[in-house]
Amino acid sequence: MNSIILIGMPGSGKSTLGRQLAEYLDFKFIDTDQLIETHQGKKLQTIVDQQGYLTLREIEAEELLQLRLHHHVVATGGSAVYSDKAMKHLQKQGTIVYLKVDFEEIVKRIDNEDCRGIARPDSQSLQSVYAERTPLYEQFADITIDNNQPFSLDKVVDFLTINST
Repeated sequence: MNSIILIGMPGSGKSTLGRQLAEYLDFKFIDTDQLIETHQGKKLQTIVDQQGYLTLREIEAEELLQLRLHHHVVATGGSAVYSDKAMKHLQKQGTIVYLKVDFEEIVKRIDNEDCRGIARPDSQSLQSVYAERTPLYEQFADITIDNNQPFSLDKVVDFLTINST
């Protein structure tokens, strides 16, 4: 297993699981939302508010295309899947793992939806974003993990080991 790239909705557990998995595997960890905020010098929500959600998606795609991965776990932003070019680049870098979580569970986990920097038009509901992105996550996933009931790290590692061979 070279690298693991986690995709999924905000609140699906990408950052939390990603950090734990990287530590367990002795891989480096990258959270692309943090990478964007560091390189842009502002929060994701500020980018959305000042420049629009499409600009955030463009910035995200550019950041993803710059990644050169070797023994990394990457937690992507939820909108990474809108860039076909960036996702194809990531597919060459490692195994794409979709952390699938039911919409009702996402709602329970996200308590800061309005300031989270979700790349979507103001008029689009979170449920509509979920419906729009789910087929994209499924399209790009090499492996899908049901993360409604958070896995123990051991179970995730076992699951990845079994399914990546």
